Amino acid sequence: MSALDFYAHVAVCGEVLGVGLGADPEAWEAALGATYLDVPGGGLLRRDYGLVEINFSPDQPGQPGQPGQPAQPGQMSCFGFGVKIQRLLYDQSPSTVPSPLSREYGEFAPRVPFKELQTIILALGHTIELDKHNTSSDMDCYRVSASAARIHVVADPDPYGSGDPDPDGHQRGDVWSVDVW
Repeated sequence: MSALDFYAHVAVCGEVLGVGLGADPEAWEAALGATYLDVPGGGLLRRDYGLVEINFSPDQPGQPGQPGQPAQPGQMSCFGFGVKIQRLLYDQSPSTVPSPLSREYGEFAPRVPFKELQTIILALGHTIELDKHNTSSDMDCYRVSASAARIHVVADPDPYGSGDPDPDGHQRGDVWSVDVW
């Protein structure tokens, strides 16, 4: 399995190593490890693993935490997460990719061409459509069929018009992130 397989799995299945929307912080820690940065604020929690960033909110009364379990006071659940591929281009330190992902999928390249990811997703029987409501002049947004995932793709590597895009930086057609909400 490769990093491209990982990105396709997230886009199609909406999970990372078996955890996804609705999972609590402990389930994410069990999957990705204990090396992360928690950023609380406004009653929410953002957990940053480098490549993967998870957002949690408090469970509402009567809302289940883990499947089959009632919500406990103070328990939080994931309401969205993203695989932030853009971070790999400028931060290639070993801690950027959580070690459980490296063990499972091998090396993660700093750039991912959308066409390559699209080919795998289509081979898995899903379609990909441009999401015109979430597309901008510098970033295209694609929706994966039967999934909560959105794939953000660089449309303009020089969005501010400086005329001097980073030649080693992102290029048109690079995947920026895969987000699940």
